[in-house]
Amino acid sequence: MQQRHDPSRWGFPPPHQQPDWGPPPLPAGLPGWLEERLFDQRIVMLRGQLTGETATGIAAALLTLDSAGPDAVHLHVASPGGDLSAALSIIDVIDSLTAPVHAVVTSEAGGAVLPVLAAADRRAAYRHARFKLAEPRAAGVTGTADEVAAAAGQHLRELEEAVLRLAEVTGKPRSRVEDDLSTGRTLTAAEALEYGLIDEVVAPKRNGPG
Repeated sequence: MQQRHDPSRWGFPPPHQQPDWGPPPLPAGLPGWLEERLFDQRIVMLRGQLTGETATGIAAALLTLDSAGPDAVHLHVASPGGDLSAALSIIDVIDSLTAPVHAVVTSEAGGAVLPVLAAADRRAAYRHARFKLAEPRAAGVTGTADEVAAAAGQHLRELEEAVLRLAEVTGKPRSRVEDDLSTGRTLTAAEALEYGLIDEVVAPKRNGPG
């Protein structure tokens, strides 16, 4: 079994030899040529509201890159949150990969996306990224009283799993995480580093002597 490795630097990895097939479809909004270029660089984008559809595309991309080689996959995150069930499906995939996943929050991460971030092997953020500790809401459920009750119970179980994941990665007591999610606490990148959500804040490039 291949061992996970932890490259010492952040940024784009060198191009990796890819198989003949192209990248799986990712969330709409990016030109096709850009999606292919990012895929060649082993970069997967988590953008906008997380839905079941976008989670399926992200999971497919992660699995494809994992099968293509052991180099780290870079997950770039810019999402305020979304569906908790969709987030857990991505977490299951990340947990199953041989290649390490390095997540970088480029602008924001919140709600259901936070446990996805916590599942990554390494986590970083740009200096002006923001984090919203918010309790993911259950998707609208209709049906009989029994069906609504069953859906509510499922959501509570999923929420507990998300809380435990965040508590484990941050080292914070479960009660503290639950309180912060309930109050909707917002963190800067520096505060997220102190909280334990990320491992580092990406430093700006330094200009050489002029």
